[in-house]
Amino acid sequence: MINGTFILILVGVFVLFVTFLALISRYKRCPSDKILVIYGKTGGSSAKCIHGGGAFVWPVIQDFAYLDLKPISIEANLTNALSRQNIRVDVPCRFTIAISTEPDSMGNAAERLLGLSPEQIQELSKDILFGQLRLVIATMTIEEINSDRDKFLDNISKNVDTELKKIGLKLINVNVTDIRDESGYIEALGKEAAAKAINEAIISVAEQTKIGETGKAIADREKDTQIAETQRDRDVKIAITQKDREISIAAAGKDESIGKAEAERDARIATSEANSLAVKGENEAKITIANSDAERREKEAEALRIATAAEKVQAAKALEESYVAEQKAESARAERERSTQQANIVVPAEIAKQKAIIDAQAEAEKIRLQAKGEADAIFAKMEAEAKGLFEILTKQAEGYDKVVQAAGGDTNSAFQLLLIEKLPELVKTQVEAVKNIKIDKVTVWDSGNNPDGNTSTANFVSGMMKTVPPLNDLFNMAGLDLPSYLKGKDDKQIVEVKEVKTETPPKGEDGAGHS
Repeated sequence: MINGTFILILVGVFVLFVTFLALISRYKRCPSDKILVIYGKTGGSSAKCIHGGGAFVWPVIQDFAYLDLKPISIEANLTNALSRQNIRVDVPCRFTIAISTEPDSMGNAAERLLGLSPEQIQELSKDILFGQLRLVIATMTIEEINSDRDKFLDNISKNVDTELKKIGLKLINVNVTDIRDESGYIEALGKEAAAKAINEAIISVAEQTKIGETGKAIADREKDTQIAETQRDRDVKIAITQKDREISIAAAGKDESIGKAEAERDARIATSEANSLAVKGENEAKITIANSDAERREKEAEALRIATAAEKVQAAKALEESYVAEQKAESARAERERSTQQANIVVPAEIAKQKAIIDAQAEAEKIRLQAKGEADAIFAKMEAEAKGLFEILTKQAEGYDKVVQAAGGDTNSAFQLLLIEKLPELVKTQVEAVKNIKIDKVTVWDSGNNPDGNTSTANFVSGMMKTVPPLNDLFNMAGLDLPSYLKGKDDKQIVEVKEVKTETPPKGEDGAGHS
């Protein structure tokens, strides 16, 4: 009894242990790069989506699967997309997408993407990407697509993200590698922008060069003026110093002569016995004094002349250097004016010229394309008409060949057969020629004397009937012969007309009258 109870306890423990292990194995944890999708009996919703954490999956009534959150890179090289200006462009792009972790989007992904491989998801997404990319390009101009890339990418993100959410995806990134068009419009815009930037740079360089040259000319002029003034002051001071030195030398010579004269005078007074020598000495002293005075005056005049000449020379040099500085300033000003004219007139003219050339080239290319399209259309139409005419003539030739074969190879018989086929139309044409001629009554006034022996009535009717080709000739051309009762013998048997013969015409008539 004890052993049986122990065995039951062991069995119960084993069952509990197995049940515990089974329950633990049904608890599923979700990695951060996946979405856990629990489907089956989930309480009203189609599936329960968990990102992060874990959940218990009931056996039998529930099951689970994972959705991978790893990004998917899709290359979308869109070609010949039509812009708002009806210009076709090529827009190679690369999109990076992934399954969204938003609650609503995870439910959409569980419903539409569960069980699909990454390649299948990529193909499904590519159709949406191409369609939305074409839609965005159709609402924008070439200038907006090429210059305002932020707006272009923002429009793509909004449109694409909205559509991808419907299948549980989201747009991570979009990269536009390059934009091209087959007509060269974008390249022309680039050339225009480059030419504009180059011209603006040239204008800026010319302006800075002008400012530099002007400043340099002003600085050179001020430097030359200061140098001239310094040299002038130095030369004036040298001349004044030289003049003072000469004057001092002359004054010293004069004092020396006066001292000698006084000494000789004292000697002459003291030595009265030597009158002759004194007189001679006095005369020599006078001569010496006179020569000294002359030399002094000559040196004073020479010093004054040198000083005056030096002043004039320095003044002339200063004036000349001033003129040179002013000339350089005028040259700089003229160069500045020329640079200004160059920047204000020549550069805009060059820009306008380049723009006109680009516009003319674009217009010529447009005209060439239109002319080529019209020529191709005319060629296709004429080719189709020529083929149709060729087929008609070929079938007619085959029909005529069969007619000749049916006539036993006799071309004359074949011609008669074809003419018989057309005979009703020819007869109808001749009847149409005279059916509208209405003749109610013919009255002939005639004397009955005609050179040919016929009456005027017969001649009139015969002439009218001869205006239409005879039916007998037509039958002869076809190789046929009319019955004799239809041919007639002469004009008198064809038409009978009542004749009224008179010997004299009515009053007021002098010949034959017809009405």
